[in-house]
Amino acid sequence: MARTRHNSQEHEEHVDETWLVPYSDILTLLLALFIVLFASAQIDQKKFEQMAQSFNGAFQGNPAILDGMRTVPQPPESRPQTFDKVSSAFAAMGNERAVNFQQETVQLVEAKRTMDRYIEENNLTGSFDTMLTEEGLLVRIKETALFESGQADLLPSASSYAATVAAMLAKLPQKVVISGHTDNIPINTAEFPTNWDLSSKRAVNFMKYMLVQESKLQPARFSAVGYGEYRPAAANTTPEGRAQNRRVEVLIVRKYMQ
Repeated sequence: MARTRHNSQEHEEHVDETWLVPYSDILTLLLALFIVLFASAQIDQKKFEQMAQSFNGAFQGNPAILDGMRTVPQPPESRPQTFDKVSSAFAAMGNERAVNFQQETVQLVEAKRTMDRYIEENNLTGSFDTMLTEEGLLVRIKETALFESGQADLLPSASSYAATVAAMLAKLPQKVVISGHTDNIPINTAEFPTNWDLSSKRAVNFMKYMLVQESKLQPARFSAVGYGEYRPAAANTTPEGRAQNRRVEVLIVRKYMQ
């Protein structure tokens, strides 16, 4: 009986731990999967490189798999090679996004220059404005260039403006958002009970007119929205500020973010 107990104790002390090898491989593969999934999100390249170095150091450091358990020997290069492949793929994806971002920026800058030349040549500096933002290229058009006060029908003189903007958009692949904006003075007419109604109708009318002017434009790229007085470009405390807020904006939305 004593010998039997001794053998039982010896057996308990030498439990088969070979299962830890495939277990650690599964953990490695799961980590690789999470890294690849994370790569599909937008990420700063420098931050990724720092993260990659940290993970690489952790893998090569051969830490214990679990606290309080002995480290199980593994093939010497299996984990670093697995991580390096994922890391390289991750870096390549990040570099590709950076290249795409730069190419799109050049494209939008050229489109801005085209609009700026048109604005300058036609003395429209007081009515048109362009700017590059984090979201994309923004073309801002004051109310007086497009509509009569309190109305949503385009002025006859606005046809050439719409045609010019439409021609620029036809050369670009990005999605486009047309937004209408007003000042904070309430409107209450039969056609437009609120500033939302007025701003929305103006955005839709300008969008539809551009689509008619340029047959190359794909309607699926476009959307229109009315913000009323709730996204002012200036303070509504002065006539000048309110005039800046009564506007239509054309946003060419970036496909690639930094």
